[in-house]
Amino acid sequence: MAATSSTVSNTENLMKYMKLDQKGAVLAEYIWIDGTNGVRTKTKTLKKPVKDYTELPEWNFDGSSTGQAPSDNSDVYIRPVAIFPDPFRGGDNILVMTETWDPDGSPNKFNYRHECERLMEANAKHEPWFGLEQEYTILDADGWPYGWPKGGYPAPQGPYYCGVGTGKVFCRDIVEAHYKACLYAGLQISGVNAEVMPSQWEFQIGPCEGISLGDHLWVARYLLYRVAEEFGAKITIEPKPIKGNWNGTGLHTNVSTREMREEKGMKAIEDACKKLGERNEEHILVYGEGNAERMTGEHETASIDKFSYGVADRGASIRIPRQCAQEGKGYFEDRRPASNACPYRITGIIMETIFGGMEGLDLSKAEK
Repeated sequence: MAATSSTVSNTENLMKYMKLDQKGAVLAEYIWIDGTNGVRTKTKTLKKPVKDYTELPEWNFDGSSTGQAPSDNSDVYIRPVAIFPDPFRGGDNILVMTETWDPDGSPNKFNYRHECERLMEANAKHEPWFGLEQEYTILDADGWPYGWPKGGYPAPQGPYYCGVGTGKVFCRDIVEAHYKACLYAGLQISGVNAEVMPSQWEFQIGPCEGISLGDHLWVARYLLYRVAEEFGAKITIEPKPIKGNWNGTGLHTNVSTREMREEKGMKAIEDACKKLGERNEEHILVYGEGNAERMTGEHETASIDKFSYGVADRGASIRIPRQCAQEGKGYFEDRRPASNACPYRITGIIMETIFGGMEGLDLSKAEK
């Protein structure tokens, strides 16, 4: 069942135009992250297809309208860093992930990818793999979780997690459409499931090595917002969208390095957990806005100010899967990041904490 909305979407009429010949032109949708951790895009016409992001030109936008620059010096430049097939326009049309840069040639203050990539390159020998579990909530046009009684609440949590059937899941059509769009775009999406709170869902991106995880997750977020547009629904990644006895939404981060995957890798996993515990406050600073409302020690979370790790413990800051403990190698899951956290900041500070920082970089700052 699709969400209801007052927005008029004439998809059937649109389709006859989508089939028109583009006369060899290619549409490139440039995607960037704004000053509020949101997604912005604009479209550029190219004269021919491209096979690599290095073939694409740098572009610019009005940073004073996105919270990224003052009005008297508003130009911000976007530099392509990755391309993906466009599932909305099809053909040779592409999505372009970009970084934001200031006119003086320095990274924009909200360009967290640049610092993260430097750390990934410096530690490439450790072959870091990441997998992020993006939780989100689908809202109706009034901003209330879709399928919930107007001004009221559904039955308590219990039947909704991985649920099947009317009254247990809502807006599966949006979830399926997004899944297919991600696959078409070549994203490393590894699964989806309904979550504990009704109208709360999750998709998983990964495993991806290094900086590519952040690129894939941000493009997946963009696709989710775009798909929801067509169904008249809203997406929120706020960590506690509904107050009270309801689960929050997180961005659980699975981490594995070459040392962790080797025989007797459990020692590397435990060593990493100990280092992460020593910098709990620094990590929390960049693990998302409003996370204190989610990390209360209840609803499968740890307390925000108390660090812990354990095997198969979903109430710990970091969970080591039981299978990994039995095999003595594998990965760990950092359960602290909020659903609205930036994946570049998460993976960057994890690398910094485990393997050490670089001169001139400090990923623990809440703002630059």
